Amino acid sequence: MNLYAREIRVTESGRRTLAEELRLQIADEIVRGVLVPGTPLDETELASRFGVSRTPVREAIRQLAASGLVDARAHRAAVVARPTEDRLVGMFEAMGEIEGLCAGLAAERMTAAERRHLETVHEQLRLLIQVGDPQRHHEINEAFHGAIYSGAHNAYLAEVAVATRARVQPFRRAQFRNLGRLSKSYVEHDKVVVAILRGQRAAAGDAMRAHILTVREEYEAYVQSL
Repeated sequence: MNLYAREIRVTESGRRTLAEELRLQIADEIVRGVLVPGTPLDETELASRFGVSRTPVREAIRQLAASGLVDARAHRAAVVARPTEDRLVGMFEAMGEIEGLCAGLAAERMTAAERRHLETVHEQLRLLIQVGDPQRHHEINEAFHGAIYSGAHNAYLAEVAVATRARVQPFRRAQFRNLGRLSKSYVEHDKVVVAILRGQRAAAGDAMRAHILTVREEYEAYVQSL
């Protein structure tokens, strides 16, 4: 059976909805240049290609439009877009400040149980460096950042962080194709974790902002290599 022909629901284990799986697949092809700017995204063609109905395809395209990878047009097929450099820089800049704030608050507010959970997720990422499973690494990386959002104990800020991350996610995901990036990312995460565990708000925020800046630089390096 086609991978996309079955229903995929979000669970605590990190499994994603069918629309989300489609979004990640299409986003990957856009970022890698398989689908070039200006390419129309026909719902019927995509549904046939992935062996699904048009409903999850329509939702995937809506999500892609929210991230800036696709231009949605009324009564016409959406087309592949690419954010301007200024737009992309602005997105990463906002993401860095939002995640930096989350990390700083987490350093002050995380409970003992939440700190142990963060350490556990961080260790899982370390073990995955050698496994060579990019999808699993992506899922655990999402859990790592999610643990920090939760640990900030500010529900509104967490909502903003999740929404902004969804818009930037395809670009963040692409940078993991760079050689040695998983190991470097772990080192960057480690600085954030150490600062949080020590209760150092300023250091945690600075480490997270530096991490997001590096993610942007790694993405730019990836694009230039295409």
